[in-house]
Amino acid sequence: MEEYTAIYEQGEDGWWVASCLEMPEAITQGETIEEARENLRDAIQLLLEVRREDAEKQLEGREVIREPLVL
Repeated sequence: MEEYTAIYEQGEDGWWVASCLEMPEAITQGETIEEARENLRDAIQLLLEVRREDAEKQLEGREVIREPLVL
């Protein structure tokens, strides 16, 4: 299971902005820190899915070795 570092900042409007140090493209917000946390989890999962899909497209037609890698 991978672990990420979440950063939360409360904006001037009272909403919480959430981001991830390891995935700077994952930025979201929520009215509460709990909502921001859940939205950040969703954003990270979606980014990982999109990255996997993009990588799979680049590998089409190529012979590669695949194996699980656990960090």
